[in-house]
Amino acid sequence: MTIVLEITRAFVALTPKFCLSLPTVMATVLYPSPIFGPVHSRRLGVSLGINLMPADGKVCTFDCIYCECGLNADHRPHLRRPSRSDVAKALEARLQQMAAEGPQPDVLTFAGNGEPTAHPEFPGIIDDTIQLRNRYCPEARISVLSNATMVVREAVHAALMRVDNNIQKLDTVDLDFIKRVDRPTGAYDLENIISQLTTFNGHVIIQTMFLSGADAEGIDVKNTDSAFVDPWLLALQRIRPGQVMIYTIDRETPISSLKKATPEELDGIAERVRALGMKCSVAY
Repeated sequence: MTIVLEITRAFVALTPKFCLSLPTVMATVLYPSPIFGPVHSRRLGVSLGINLMPADGKVCTFDCIYCECGLNADHRPHLRRPSRSDVAKALEARLQQMAAEGPQPDVLTFAGNGEPTAHPEFPGIIDDTIQLRNRYCPEARISVLSNATMVVREAVHAALMRVDNNIQKLDTVDLDFIKRVDRPTGAYDLENIISQLTTFNGHVIIQTMFLSGADAEGIDVKNTDSAFVDPWLLALQRIRPGQVMIYTIDRETPISSLKKATPEELDGIAERVRALGMKCSVAY
């Protein structure tokens, strides 16, 4: 089970907020901000979430058609993002409470209603989080779940090098698929992003969503075939990540015609990753 699915399942069970929209749009989840949880994860232990986006909407540099938080246009926030000081105060208060009352967190995870590295104060927030972790729970790990759009920024890249689990998304290296499924909201230079991922020198976990079914226009979005997997594996060989996490749809998605990849497909892809000498976890 990957970190993202373990944390997502637990947090969603704890704090769901359901939203209804168009007929093709299903129930979605938004998270409290800036701190949510903690929750107990079977594999990760006690996980505390940090959401750098508004609690009432979604702000993301992707608009993935499988995102459990829904489509960007359906969840425009009215509240502001928490500031660096907001995050530090809320995190310290929660860590003080956990230190006094228990349990101690095992993981501090940046996730929630959009892309955490898009926050303008992200590098400073990471510095604060490291200091607070060291003060209150030095054994806890810091994880960032990111779509990799901001790794081209020097300050973001440097901040990610300071966290324990730098988890970056790369669903495919097919630009047509990326535009149809991941749907970047701004300029997206795939080659530059892959090049930047190589500069982590292994201090990166690549996370990939495999799925099938069709988008809202009825166009096939299956990405488990060799036409998608072969070039993706070549990109992994360039990046040489410390670990690869592959997973499929676990919860309701904004586009109801999407389907899970099969366990057989995921296992087959994982074996190909491991054959290249890389660790690979699978979430069905």
